[in-house]
Amino acid sequence: MGGVLILLAVAMGLSYYLVDAEIPQHLAGWTQKYVHSKLLFLLILNLLLIVAASLMDVYGAIIVIAPLVIPLGRAYGIDPVHLGVIFLANLELGYLTPPLGLNLFLSSFRFNKPLLAISRSIIPFFIVLFIALMVITYVPFATTGIFPLLHINR
Repeated sequence: MGGVLILLAVAMGLSYYLVDAEIPQHLAGWTQKYVHSKLLFLLILNLLLIVAASLMDVYGAIIVIAPLVIPLGRAYGIDPVHLGVIFLANLELGYLTPPLGLNLFLSSFRFNKPLLAISRSIIPFFIVLFIALMVITYVPFATTGIFPLLHINR
């Protein structure tokens, strides 16, 4: 527990620094300068988030990366709820991505199997999650379509 708290404290410090240095706004401006398509931005975002999630703990990723991603999503006109669901779906997919996906290590330890065997066995699940991620990313109605049905004004 102490190790997790140390990681969270460092992640919070980095997050505060990034916000104080206005890195998210500079990143949004730079991204808009070079990426003109919302669809291309979403593709790049998916790739970067999968890589980040395969290398980071979920709490650290949320604390450090979310403040960077929120202004980017706002700049491209992406609904915040949709962006949040994309973010979390990418984190889960990253947890299954070799070489450092945390769920692979936990499964290897729990089931006493080599990491390579676990990596091969998750391929069908990885494909299903990847397809779901693409639907979540490119069909916003899949994540935000329920709000009008529930008469929720956001």
